[in-house]
Amino acid sequence: MDRLEIAEQFVAAINAHNLERVVALMSADHRFCDSLGNVVEGHELMREGWAAYFGMVPDYHLNITGRFFAADNDAEIVLVGMAHGSYAVDGHTRPNSLWSTPLAIRAVVHNSQIAEWHVYADNEPIREQMRAMSA
Repeated sequence: MDRLEIAEQFVAAINAHNLERVVALMSADHRFCDSLGNVVEGHELMREGWAAYFGMVPDYHLNITGRFFAADNDAEIVLVGMAHGSYAVDGHTRPNSLWSTPLAIRAVVHNSQIAEWHVYADNEPIREQMRAMSA
């Protein structure tokens, strides 16, 4: 499979909240960087991270509308689109808690696995929901 197919499978696994498939598509030394610059390394730590995120945003979904390839690097791809979901506390969401934000993702694919997943997005929409839930 090429890098686009792997990246699209990863997005599909995230959208399905298929934790086992997400982990299977990550390299053992996977590196995740969120939009705040936090870095997590290793697919087992990311298993915990994705499980927690799917609990916090039970309807999390990526809508990818653009795909761009690095001309001089056959491992990189950039995905652009929207992320959206509803923030939940203990499995409960407020009415009208859906948020969305534009995003870009830089993915690095090695040996048919995602070696790096770097998310660039505005966190303010979900922060608004978090503040509303704590008020």
